[in-house]
Formats: sequence, C-alpha cells, structure tokens
Amino acid sequence: MLSSLKDIIPGTHAWPQFLKNSSQQFEARFSSVIIEKSDSIFFEDMQGAQIPVAIAHGEGRAYFEDVANTKNRVASYCDNNGNRTQSYPFNPNGSYEATAAVSNESGNVLIMMPHPERVFRAVQMSWHPRQWQDNSPWMRMFYNARRFVK
Repeated sequence: MLSSLKDIIPGTHAWPQFLKNSSQQFEARFSSVIIEKSDSIFFEDMQGAQIPVAIAHGEGRAYFEDVANTKNRVASYCDNNGNRTQSYPFNPNGSYEATAAVSNESGNVLIMMPHPERVFRAVQMSWHPRQWQDNSPWMRMFYNARRFVK
C-alpha cells in the first residue's frame, strides 16, 4: 500500500510497484537478504549484513518503470553465498535486481516486502547462531527507527 502513495511521499518518484510473484503463487518461508550501503536510517550500521527473514506474500515482485533507477534499493535477496540473485527460490518473487527493500531519497521512509517484524527475536527463527541470545539482527532496524523518532 505504501508504494501506491509515492506521489505524496517526498523522494519516492523511483519507487517500484509490487506485482504478482513470478511463481504465480503465494510464497511463505525464510529467505535471506543482504543489506546494501545506503542512507536509510533503518539500516544504519547494518550494511553488508546477510540476514534470514520471513517472507509471506503473493504480490511482492518489485517492478520498476525506469529500470535504470534502482539507486534507492537498500536490501536485496541473496543466495547462500551472499550474492544478489534472480534465482528462485532465493529471490522468492522475481523482483528486479533482487530488490527486497527500497528507501526514499532522504532515508526516512522504507518499503520492504520481507517481514522482519516476524523475526525480530532469535527464538522466532527456525535456526540461529548461539550468539543471537535474545534478539535477531532485525531488532537493530527497530532500534534505529526508535532512535530516529526520539
């Protein structure tokens, strides 16, 4: 829904539309994303992190009207080696350039198709490294947002 409001949100003219998944079906499972270098307040100090995330959507394929303008991509679907990929099932919806999240130009508005809110605690993951005691790496995104609002 937020992507449909790009006409009234500053700095979002390059945002994609979200269309039906390339698989033509609802996709629900874990996938991995890599956080890109960006000015997003949500992903501050998270650049380069490869993090598993819950996905659950039928219309998650990011479609850019201007394919040359994906500069505001802040997270991408990746394979097990951390490489951006178009390959299914790593890219669960067929999003152009493996786009998983896009920010506005100032970095304070984010649209994202995976669901980090479903896995912000380590116990919500089907598997996690021992060092993730209570929080998963996604909790950092929520702490960053809170720090920005203060």
